[in-house]
Amino acid sequence: MSKITDENKNKEIIQSLALRIKEKGGQAYFVGGYVRDLLLGLPNKDYDIEVHNITKIELENILDDLGGRLEFGKSFGIYNIKGYDIDIALPRTESKTGNRHQDFKIDIDPFLSLKDSSMRRDITINAMMLNVLTGEVIDFFHGKDDLKEGIIRHTDDKRFCEDPLRVLRCAQFSARFNFKIAKETIDLCKNIDISTLPKERIFEEIKKGLLKAKKPSIFFNSLREMNQLDIWFPELKDLIGLNQRSDYHLEGDVWNHTMLVIDEANKYINKVQEPLAFMLSCLLHDIGKSKCTTIVNGIIRSYDHDIIGSQMAGIFLTRIANEKKLKKYVMNMVSLHMALNMYAANNSSIKATNKLFDKSVNPNDLAVLSICDNFGRISEKPIVDNSSYIYNRLEIFKETMAKPYVTGSDLLDNGIKPGKDFTKLLRYAHKLRLACVDKDLALKQTLAYYNKQICKKVDWYSNNWSTNWLFFRKRV
Repeated sequence: MSKITDENKNKEIIQSLALRIKEKGGQAYFVGGYVRDLLLGLPNKDYDIEVHNITKIELENILDDLGGRLEFGKSFGIYNIKGYDIDIALPRTESKTGNRHQDFKIDIDPFLSLKDSSMRRDITINAMMLNVLTGEVIDFFHGKDDLKEGIIRHTDDKRFCEDPLRVLRCAQFSARFNFKIAKETIDLCKNIDISTLPKERIFEEIKKGLLKAKKPSIFFNSLREMNQLDIWFPELKDLIGLNQRSDYHLEGDVWNHTMLVIDEANKYINKVQEPLAFMLSCLLHDIGKSKCTTIVNGIIRSYDHDIIGSQMAGIFLTRIANEKKLKKYVMNMVSLHMALNMYAANNSSIKATNKLFDKSVNPNDLAVLSICDNFGRISEKPIVDNSSYIYNRLEIFKETMAKPYVTGSDLLDNGIKPGKDFTKLLRYAHKLRLACVDKDLALKQTLAYYNKQICKKVDWYSNNWSTNWLFFRKRV
């Protein structure tokens, strides 16, 4: 079934649902992101329906008649219809019962007023409602005006502060739509404790901030303005005010450079194979500078910031996620991020770039990261475009690795038995492969190395065993 067919199918069932609800004296409204994106002219297939003024039992009967209901938590009053991608909910109130993020008491209230129901939403542009049957927009908090003016503004002080996740949501929506956060909302966010949030929720907002935004820097700059970097992003906060060489980085401190890099990376997001891991690598590539930046002979240096930064990236990712593969990718990328631009500047050999790409968990993404790091800055001199060198060497590496190469079977066929020497020979053959030596020649050189270095050593020990043993006995 095509996407268009699916969309039409969903719209048809929504109309049928709304009509059945109206027959019972109720109303069905589109709510949340669907209304916002519709007014912005953006595509949104996430249909969220809120049903007012009919009982829970009446709604359940209607859903059963339309194809069978699926219920997602009785306390939340959220349903779906089998075979459709639509969320249907009854109005509800939420009240804080403790300090943890999940400490909420939820009460379903089918007859809750439209205004009170809208007030539960975090920001004005998400608080609008759209009557399914009439198309009337219900807008108690001037969300349409804020859409036109490009403003992220909270709906209600008390309710906004009850959920600390809204701090990150404001930053995320600001980045996604390139909207400015209202001063009163910024001020409110400054006094909200986000330490109780589960790291999974933090991670989800980071994902959206990095992947859904045209300028991911807005997400992190918003958190900076809210004074909300300390708890979850201390490594990034340490980049603020950290000086760099002005001849290479006229943009200022490492924070500014990092923000330029992630915005540059956004332009290349369709060229990488692992977008989230790539964006996180761009975000964390220079965090090691906070630990190793010094002044040597009057020049700012950050020796080994790639190695130190790799370990720091691991600590950061452990704090916000439980994904080993992601952590491995990012740590690897951070540790290697400097090399390609240095190789390009020195026009280093194919063997050197092949060895580097071979160390990378994702050579393609490493190439793109290097390009973004190079362009994510402001320099006194015109920035040299290393893209041709980098992409050319990447293609050579791919071609090299696609050619036949010496394998364990080749060694077995030549009478070499498995063991530590076997592994040593395979490593030697792999070095020849990276040096672009053809398989036939690589095999000859590997066998020659075996006969000259390994067999000779074995023969020496064998021939001198008795002499060595006697020498040992005399010493004892």
